[in-house]
Amino acid sequence: MSKSQRKNHKLMIIAGIAILLIIGLISYRVINHQPKNNVLKIGISPPYAELLKSVADDVKAKGIDVELIEFSDWQAPNVAVQHGDIDANFFQQSVFLANAIKETGYDLTPFAKGTGSHVGLYSKKYQSLKDIPDNAKVVIPNDPVNLSRALTLLARAGLLSVKDINNELTTLEDITSNPKNLKLIEVEGPQTTHAYHEADLIFGYPHYLKLANVADPSSALLTDPINKKFAILFVTRNDYQDQDKKLETFVETFQNSEKVRKILDKDFGKGMWFEGWK
Repeated sequence: MSKSQRKNHKLMIIAGIAILLIIGLISYRVINHQPKNNVLKIGISPPYAELLKSVADDVKAKGIDVELIEFSDWQAPNVAVQHGDIDANFFQQSVFLANAIKETGYDLTPFAKGTGSHVGLYSKKYQSLKDIPDNAKVVIPNDPVNLSRALTLLARAGLLSVKDINNELTTLEDITSNPKNLKLIEVEGPQTTHAYHEADLIFGYPHYLKLANVADPSSALLTDPINKKFAILFVTRNDYQDQDKKLETFVETFQNSEKVRKILDKDFGKGMWFEGWK
């Protein structure tokens, strides 16, 4: 073999190795940037852990493995779906999702409806809304959607007035009267529960109250009426491909499970939840 032939031969070997490395790297990226095809990954908030674990156990008998990933805040689950780290999440209702998409531009969509719950005004110190004193400390969520929901409920209670009680994004600037001079304290949604012992009044979620064991969800001084737009959604990316109908099967099992209903009664309280798909 001539010197030039040996040189060409070496170049061909190097080129071949380079091509194999590139193919390997591409394959690695594809494998590691997509959810495992044999595992359905769902992001959840802690109060839904037992509920969805019961469904995961049921669908396992149908050959579907489910991994539930808990998130302590209300932003990370959408980030995880958007980035393809998980298949779906279950923690938000339609108004929250619409606002999240508006703020982030994420390519997310409802896959199916789950259950929803009432929210309420709770107080450890007072037994009636008429007993709420002037300058009372009222703890409410700080995200736009649940802040609006809290202000609307306070308006329904007659504790303040807002421009439009049907506005889904009422803000503090929309308060038109506050006769008791309520001190509105904003915190991250799940944290309202932890203010129950100190505040005069909180806007509370039944499942968080039950999870923290601070109050009976049915002890609200006022609850909101049932509104199906507040049902919790199974959310995916718009381009999500439900391989082997794993998520569809999971949702159908959820919606038809007597075990789910019993857990909802226990974790939320009887009469404090509703079926969003009916």
